[in-house]
Amino acid sequence: MTFQYSDDEAKRYHSWNYALRQQFGGKIFKVPVDGGFDCPNRDGTVAHGGCTFCSVSGSGDMIVAPSDPLPQQFHKEIDMMHQKWPHVEQYIVYFQNFTNTHAPVEVIRERFEQVVNLPGVVGLSVGTRPDCLPPEVVEYLAELNQRLYLWVELGLQTTYESTSDMINRAHDYPTYVDAVARLRKHDINVCTHLINGLPGESLEMMRENVRRTILDSDVQGIKLHLLHLMRNTKMLRDYAEGRLQLMSKEDYVSVICDQLEMIPQDIIIHRLTGDAPWDSLIGPMWSLKKWEVLNAIDQELIRRDSYQGKFALRKEFVHAANGSAL
Repeated sequence: MTFQYSDDEAKRYHSWNYALRQQFGGKIFKVPVDGGFDCPNRDGTVAHGGCTFCSVSGSGDMIVAPSDPLPQQFHKEIDMMHQKWPHVEQYIVYFQNFTNTHAPVEVIRERFEQVVNLPGVVGLSVGTRPDCLPPEVVEYLAELNQRLYLWVELGLQTTYESTSDMINRAHDYPTYVDAVARLRKHDINVCTHLINGLPGESLEMMRENVRRTILDSDVQGIKLHLLHLMRNTKMLRDYAEGRLQLMSKEDYVSVICDQLEMIPQDIIIHRLTGDAPWDSLIGPMWSLKKWEVLNAIDQELIRRDSYQGKFALRKEFVHAANGSAL
């Protein structure tokens, strides 16, 4: 079979790469940068210590030169990428590390504007938390959305309050639902991040996280991560005390396919696993072989004779004038 949103017989889900080729007519680089922002549950705004899975460098472990000025970070990243793909000329700048709307809007504007007009930049992707989107920041994002291709990536990780408390997420699920509704009032694309393998969550709970996300919030993208247990994180204590069992590759592939089957086909799958530095990773070590994991997901969908959206859930969202989703 050929999946509707794929030009590859072996790919039965709506991949980020496919979506970008359709949008821009060719390969695009997503260029990670560190904007120098902090996180509200690290600096005491809502909590201290950060999420228990988060390393001291946040999610930016793979950024080449995080301390350089933003334009220099951008150029160093694309220079490295061009060694493999020399002909790419269009870029989406990804403010990846920590919480990239956790600052006064004047600061956010000053940092974002350093990169949005760089040669070849056609889009911006902003990683943030649902509790860091005050009205003035949403208004600036709405302005950017009129100027270039924009995604706001919301770190939800789990829909369960018990898990959220355990990992020190420091915001509740209704805060996330409200944040999506306020962004969608301005037609801003939203990608929700979820983590499979968090402490205490069963495979059914992982499936339920996706089910709730689809039914409760009007998202255009989903990013599914495997939990990486990293050195120098508070989650090591959960592992040592038996509250965390690392996922097997077989369970991970199976639950990803279950999740894909319920996600509507038009929702873009931004990621199905993640990257972690090998020298900081405690486990699962099989995750270092990223392409083997992705190939196993493709093969399992073929074995099932299945595809994204085979058992799709869908709720129609109507955005009221106040930004709420009905």
